[in-house]
Amino acid sequence: MKNKKILIALSLLGLASACGGPGESSSIPEAQPAGASNVDIGDHVVHYSAQLTEQLPPESARAYNIVRSKNRAMLSVSVLNKTSKSTVAATVTVKTVNLTGQLKNFTMRQINEQDAIYYIGELPVANRETLIFDISVTTEGSDKSSDLRFKRQFFTD
Repeated sequence: MKNKKILIALSLLGLASACGGPGESSSIPEAQPAGASNVDIGDHVVHYSAQLTEQLPPESARAYNIVRSKNRAMLSVSVLNKTSKSTVAATVTVKTVNLTGQLKNFTMRQINEQDAIYYIGELPVANRETLIFDISVTTEGSDKSSDLRFKRQFFTD
């Protein structure tokens, strides 16, 4: 009886290890940033992040007329000059779609705060909705735009 229990236990252990995780030949995907990231575009670096507006401190949301909600997302973009390490003015346009191709219209607005310039926009989101942000940035004094894309899934429940 004891040998039978050991045999069953070893069989179950063998089955569990055979159908488990990745083998040596499989590739493990790289971890993606949790929300904030940046892209080098020559003389500048574009910093961007998307988050639920309910994550903002109430004072900050009030100061910038942002509706705090678990069903609203905010995109923030800033452009930093690599040499001076200061933010610069730019034209920032965004096209956003979900995975079904539905266009999510919203407008970015410029925020000037002491020595900082950044751009924010808000849009409604559903639970588990993944949005693809296509951002176009043209720095002041330039006629060349730089484009970047990132994807973010939102969890509202």
